[in-house]
Parts: sequence; structure tokens; C-alpha cells
Amino acid sequence: MRPIGGISLSEPKKQNYLHGAAILAAGVVIMKILGFIYKVPLGNILGDEGYTHFLVAYNIYSVFLTVATAGLPVALSRMISEANTMNRPNQVKRIFSVAWLTFLVLGVVCTLVMFLFPTELADSLNDVEASQSILALSPAVLLVCLTSAYRGYCQGHENMKPTTVGQVLEVLVKVVVGLVLAWYLRDLGRSLPLVSAGAIFGVTAGSLAALVYMLAYKRRCYSALPAGNDVPESGARILSTLLKVGIPITLGSSVLSLINLVDSGLCMGRLQDAAGFSYADAKVLYGVYGKAQTLYNLPAAFITPLTISVVPAIAACRVTHRGRESSRIAENSLRIATVIALPMGVGLSVLSYPIMTVIYPGSHESGPELLMLMGAASFFVCMALMMNAVLQAGGNEKYPIYSMVIGGVVKICVNWFLVADPHINILGAPIGTLSCYAVMCVMDYIFLCRVMPERPRLGRILARPVLSCAAMGLSAWAVYGLAIRFIGGAEPGRLIMALCMCLAIGVAVIVYLVLVVLTRAVTFEDMKLIPKGEKLARLLHIRSEG
Repeated sequence: MRPIGGISLSEPKKQNYLHGAAILAAGVVIMKILGFIYKVPLGNILGDEGYTHFLVAYNIYSVFLTVATAGLPVALSRMISEANTMNRPNQVKRIFSVAWLTFLVLGVVCTLVMFLFPTELADSLNDVEASQSILALSPAVLLVCLTSAYRGYCQGHENMKPTTVGQVLEVLVKVVVGLVLAWYLRDLGRSLPLVSAGAIFGVTAGSLAALVYMLAYKRRCYSALPAGNDVPESGARILSTLLKVGIPITLGSSVLSLINLVDSGLCMGRLQDAAGFSYADAKVLYGVYGKAQTLYNLPAAFITPLTISVVPAIAACRVTHRGRESSRIAENSLRIATVIALPMGVGLSVLSYPIMTVIYPGSHESGPELLMLMGAASFFVCMALMMNAVLQAGGNEKYPIYSMVIGGVVKICVNWFLVADPHINILGAPIGTLSCYAVMCVMDYIFLCRVMPERPRLGRILARPVLSCAAMGLSAWAVYGLAIRFIGGAEPGRLIMALCMCLAIGVAVIVYLVLVVLTRAVTFEDMKLIPKGEKLARLLHIRSEG
């Protein structure tokens, strides 16, 4: 096959790319599961109030982290890949040197801001007691910046393994160090802000472990690369290219981080200033909202691997001018995202009471209502992730930025009015989240219809999964209700509730899988977009129509 841009679109190359995507996908799933394991016991250790300090600090950290690392590692990997394709090893070395220095400067600046002004940052979000957690997190930005440089370098060599291993190592250390410190400090009788700081220090420790691993890997595997005869570009030109590619991606990624940051300050402020709650009560309400967020983020963990596989597939169609095939892949990806995300969202909503009661005992009574709303929002989050990936893969990076900005404005407006209502209070936050992502989905779909040669058909995407999920949700609700009535009695304990919940989930999964297969809600071609999806399709007896 004819080379395009110096890269042959041969089958072996395609297989290598998809293999790398599968490795990254596996890493993402493992990270999300470990992160869930980290946050659930952490939420119980810290309680609703302490979890608020954790969330406020982490939201501030996320903004600095996104600004410093969201787009630049992608730009670095792309530039190194291009230099490797043109057989320019000296250019590769110069690119990495410039990028590493850039990451260092950004990391130092962001770390210093968090280290020198923790009280001011915490106070700006109406939670001054989060300052100790911000201080404990401050070194992590620098560490992650440097780690990102090494990850971008390895990915530019089409080596995804160190990125995945490093990320899993990072999360493992974070879980162990964070939970151990939180337990230890709580047992010593320390204050909640200090316990929260100990818990979040696990993030810093994990970042250090990942950096040490990536540094050792690069020295072991890439230090002996042969020198070339090529003349590298100037550092200024390389920096210009790095920023030109990285800044648009960073802007798109920063929007949601900024929205979450504003969400923290807005909710805490409106609960106190407008709704009339005390600082202590506001911390409790926002803390239980954060716990519900931990659960609602789970469905997105299963969609991210799909986006990793879809992006190169659509990008390849774009450069080879296969417009109809890219439209087919877009529709297939949206359908499989629906089949995965919708039942998880329905399950979180229908079983919100037992889930919150079993996982977070002793939390504020508003927890189940928050999770019910967040469960509905999780579906729109997943669909927005998929549509954004399709748009970006097709070279339409600006459209996701538009939808995220408009969605963010909607969320801020909804939160501003609803959280201020004493009767609605914290429930206004998930309503704002639901509104935000619903608007994003509508806008993204309109953009897809404008740029795709053939618009994705909503009927083929939604109809059969919605019917299957309706039956699944009804079965889960009925099974749990009957089980808790006949087994649990008037006041069932956590263990009985957990058993009834697991029974309801088991029945719901069986009902849903049977209906998905019977209604042909997903096709064999859809399943091919998932890493190892063909094997899963055969297991579920989903056959090719061709």
C-alpha cells in the first residue's frame, strides 16, 4: 500500500497500533477500578466533611495538572513519531530535551503557586480548611509534568507499555500510601483537614513512584539509541511547534477541569450565602455529593478504552478519504457506547438507595437522590466522551471546545439558581451536571451531522438499547424490592441489603444480555471496535451479518 505521510498503512502497522490501544485501554480500566477502591474506603474514613477538603484540593490540582500536561504529551509523542518516521534521531533527542525543559518550567511554576498560596486557593473555593490538602498535593504537579515528558517520548516510539505500567504503579502506590496515612492519622485523633491531607499525599507518593519508573525505563531502553547525521531544528522552532499542537488540546481539556473547580466554589458558596446553611452543613452536603460522583464516574472508565480504539480507526479513514467508512465507524461506536453506558447509568439510578447505603454507610440522607440523578447524567457523560473523540479524530478539534464551553455555562447557571434554593440545595449540583452533559451531547450530535458524510442515525443507536435497559431496570427494581421484603424485614442490615442488591444486579445483567442478543442491539461490526471484542461477540453468540 502507498505510504501516506511517510507511514505505510499496512496491516502489520494497523495491528501494532491497535495492540498499543488495547494496552492503554487495559491500563485505563485497571486504573479506574483501583481509583474506585481508593475512594470508597477513603470516603468512609474521612466522612462527608473530610471528603469535601479532599475534593476541593483535588479539583484545584486537576486544573493545574490539565494546564501543564493535557496537550503537551500528545504533541510530544506526535512530533517524536514524525521524526522517527523520517529517520531523524538527532531531531528526536532535541525534541525531547526542549519538551523536558518546558515540562520542568511549567511544573515548577504550578507547584510553587500551590505551595506558596494554599490558604488563598482554598479560601477562593469557600473551604479554607482544604489548605493543608493543597499543600500536600503541591509537589505532585511537578512530578507528573516530568513523568508526562517520558510518557510522551515512549508513546512517540509507539511503545505504550511503560505508560500503562507506570500509571498502574502510580495508582497502586496512591491507594496504599493514601489509605494507610488516612487510617493512621485518624487513629491518632488528628483533625479532619490533616487526615484529608494525609490521604491526598498518596497522590504525591504515587506520582514520585511513576516518575522513578519512567526515568529508569527510558535509561534502560532508550539511552543507547544510535546517533544520526541529521541536523535538528532549533529549540525555538521545536518549542513553537510543541505549543502550536499542544495548546488547542489543552484548552479543550481544561474546560471541564475549570468547570469542576467552579462547581466546588459555587456549591460551597451558594449553600452558605444563599441557601442559609452553615459552613459545617455545607461541607457535609458537598462531601456526600463528591461520594456520589465517585460512583457516577465508573461508566466512563469502560467508555475510555473504546475511544482509544475508535480514534485511530476514524483518523485512518480521514487521511485515506474513506468518508462513508468513517461515518459507519462513528455510528457503530455510538451504539456500542450506548449499549455499555446506558445500563450502568440505569442501574445506578434504580438501585441508588442500596448502593449508597451499602458503600457509604452513615452518609447524609441526600446521598441516594444525588446518585439517582448522577446515574442519569453518567450516560450523557459517556456519550459526550465518545462524540468528542469522533470529532477530534476527524480533525474537528474546535467543536468539542464549543460544546464544553456552552455546557459549562449551563451548569454554572443551573447551579447558581438551584443550589441557592433551600429546598433543592445540593441536589441542584447533579441537576446542573445532567443539564451540562445533555446540552453537550445535543451540540456534539449537531456537529457530527454537519461534518460526517452520513449523519449517525439516532434510531439505530438508541432504540433497541433503550428498550433492553427499560426491561433491565424494571427487573432490577422488582427483584430488589421483593428480596428486601421477604429477606430483610422492616429494618434490614447492610449485609442483607448487599445480598439483595447483588441478586438484583445479577438478574438485571442476565435480562439485559439476553435482550441485547435477541434484539440485535449490537452487531458484530460494533464489537470489533472494542479491544478483544470479536472474542466477546462469539461468546455472546453475536454473529457477523456479512
